[in-house]
Amino acid sequence: MRIKPRQHLLSMWQALARHSVHEGVWSWGEPDGCSSVADAERLLCLLYPATEIAAFRLDAPDTTQSDVAAALREVGDATDIPVKLVEVLGEFMERHRRGVTPTFGGGNLFASADPAWELTDEQREVDIVDSYSMSVSLCLATLGFLKVYRGKTGRQGVLDRIDALQHATSARLTAALVGLLRSFAVHAVDISSDEGRTLARLLGRNRYSDRQVVERFQRRFKSLRAQITESVALGLDADVRDELRNTNRLFECGWAWSVVRGAPEVPLEPESAHAVGVQPLGIAHSVPCLHFTVVALDGIIDLLSDHTLVLGLLTPEQQKLADGIRLRWEITQQYWSTVARFEDEAWPLEDIPWRTTVPQPESEYFSLTVVSIVVHDMMRRRTTDHDLSRLVRVMERLAERGRITGGTGRDDPAIGLHNPGVTMRLPGSEALGGAMTWVMSDFSTQLLKRSVQLCSLSPNTASEERLLKLAESALEHVWNRRIDQGEGAGLWDDVQAAHPESPARTRKLSWSITERVAECMVAAHVLYGQSPIRSVQLSVPAREAISEAAHLLGREQVDHPAPGPRTSQGQWISGVEADLRRARALVDQQPGTALALALDVLTRLDTLARARSADWER
Repeated sequence: MRIKPRQHLLSMWQALARHSVHEGVWSWGEPDGCSSVADAERLLCLLYPATEIAAFRLDAPDTTQSDVAAALREVGDATDIPVKLVEVLGEFMERHRRGVTPTFGGGNLFASADPAWELTDEQREVDIVDSYSMSVSLCLATLGFLKVYRGKTGRQGVLDRIDALQHATSARLTAALVGLLRSFAVHAVDISSDEGRTLARLLGRNRYSDRQVVERFQRRFKSLRAQITESVALGLDADVRDELRNTNRLFECGWAWSVVRGAPEVPLEPESAHAVGVQPLGIAHSVPCLHFTVVALDGIIDLLSDHTLVLGLLTPEQQKLADGIRLRWEITQQYWSTVARFEDEAWPLEDIPWRTTVPQPESEYFSLTVVSIVVHDMMRRRTTDHDLSRLVRVMERLAERGRITGGTGRDDPAIGLHNPGVTMRLPGSEALGGAMTWVMSDFSTQLLKRSVQLCSLSPNTASEERLLKLAESALEHVWNRRIDQGEGAGLWDDVQAAHPESPARTRKLSWSITERVAECMVAAHVLYGQSPIRSVQLSVPAREAISEAAHLLGREQVDHPAPGPRTSQGQWISGVEADLRRARALVDQQPGTALALALDVLTRLDTLARARSADWER
């Protein structure tokens, strides 16, 4: 299935508007309770493409394109759409705050580890890193949208609502940044513990003893360990610093699932402190979780993007918070990308499935989360063709093992990756009662997104073709899982449509999967917006064809009288000259196109030569 981001996004928007808007009124429609995560994901399905893709802009009604307005006609016309967005975003900010304090609870997306235990309201209101990250992306998109729309409307009532929404959005953004800072975790690991042995086996791959692994770990992470230990900005507990200074300790870093227990409050200016409200006590163990680390990194990329910088979306205080998050982001990227490729001869990442130090069932999902971090690192620092090829092989194996490609057997356990998904126990949640869990079911969309992102990095056509084929297979799998009737028709996620033997679900609609598809389409738009890979092999024949065509055209113009500029023959000659000039202009960047143009010129010149020869023979 070909990736057509514009058509796919418009189809999604049309389905979303049909589901969420009834007679011009937005319906949140969550009968079993709300979740700040799901609500943010639903709004990002609209705002993320609208702020990342110029053709999908909704903040300037006079430039809204006709097919975009048609997809959202349930919301209103091009003038009504931004007004309705301001209203709905205001409702979101109001739904997810307690008094003046923004809230980031997982809500009905939390589950109990014990089916007999019903989660309390207090447990469902616990902040979750997914909500922090989604709120960062949503708030930045909202602020960017408001910045443009403010200059496009003169209605005082709308301007007043824009001011109120901007204030609430900025407060929520600050609170989300504080939450990300307080959820960062550094965990020292004793090599003799179960966690230490797991990490040693992962890094050594049964080729080195635990002692050899520790020695190699110390060499690879000497500078990073020093940076973490000595950095005042990280605000680590003194005990953790002492543990890290012990050279017999391994360590991990990244994001826990919520605010870490004992995390100090982040100092804020009085006005911001009032807007953010009470900073919650942490309950999460100070142990990084791969899923939440990747989710945090995705949101942080939006925070640190050129788009955020150019539009000036952050206040000076938010910029300081972002600088602290950037430090954690860089440390985390460096750590996990090094762990994934710890030994060049045999990457730990190539040993599927990845084994986590936190007690969890082995799963291909965790291998894919590590792939995601490596992709982030490659996008930041680029990569070698050799490393890219190895990573593509890992992703192809994951696609096969996850039944994205290949057949599905009876009672195939791989279907569990998609439905019900991978269940993660949340360490520390038992402090509030029964232990809580979080389910991740985005294996297919995550594979699709990383495949598309790597396509944009590929330095050669062979790797690009493999990645594009993988992305198209993943898209076909995902597209087959759209809901075809009932609630959420045209949205996601009906796993049974792709895997009929999958367990039935009473409620199919998943804003998480739907939003991930939107992210994939934005990534595909970025890919197609780049210049195609320059083929060195095509450059030589393109230049030779251009040289030959120029020579033959010169001969034609020397041997025969120049036709009048307004005659058909004169226009024909002008067309040939124009194509030849364009071929010369494109030969460095698009040699394939230049070759095609030059060959077409040669064909037309030869056709003229044969016609002249036939006339001469007669």
